[in-house]
Amino acid sequence: MTQQSVFLPPDIHQYILDNSLREPPILTRLRDETAKLTHGHYQIAPEEGQLLTLVLELLRARRTLDIGTFTGYSAMIAALAIPPEGKVVACDVSVEWTDVARRYWEEAGVADKIDLRLAPASDTLAALVGEGAAGSFDFALIDADKELYPSYYEQALTLVRPGGVIAIDNTLWRGTVVDPAATKPKTETFRSFNAFVHADERVTQVMLPLGDGLTLARKRP
Repeated sequence: MTQQSVFLPPDIHQYILDNSLREPPILTRLRDETAKLTHGHYQIAPEEGQLLTLVLELLRARRTLDIGTFTGYSAMIAALAIPPEGKVVACDVSVEWTDVARRYWEEAGVADKIDLRLAPASDTLAALVGEGAAGSFDFALIDADKELYPSYYEQALTLVRPGGVIAIDNTLWRGTVVDPAATKPKTETFRSFNAFVHADERVTQVMLPLGDGLTLARKRP
């Protein structure tokens, strides 16, 4: 099934959905279709998407980065939240998954707001810096190759403006970050990455038990 917040009891999770979630029907249909895919668990939780919508509105975001687009749910959330002249730069390598995204973006009328770049995200982000886009984005979501989170974070910090926000998904990694017996490379990556962001004086940050762990980091002026 589509991912929900891992650390919430089912009854509390359902209560949050019933009393907080305001999800357009097209986003619900995209979640439902994504849930049927082999990798459907890659989908962010709907309550996580609701929080990101609020963050985007508070920022009055116009330019956003979607690093790891999958079937397009988070990119569509951003596209719906930004003004007509806004732009989402979406990074992914899968034609199969982003073909699903394109269908829904077209139906939602936001395809013209989304610049999908099919290439390794690190290459796309480096190209944006090379194009002179440093400091021009209001928001970035990191949800791609976990081992590359440290480099994505640094590239996002370069591209996001002072006062902008970087959202980082999966930072609790199904709770394995607190299990001494868990020593797989991705778990170790998250442990060291989380410690780094915690100590990073360039940002104000908070880690939330939403989805599979969500860290928000505001770039300090």
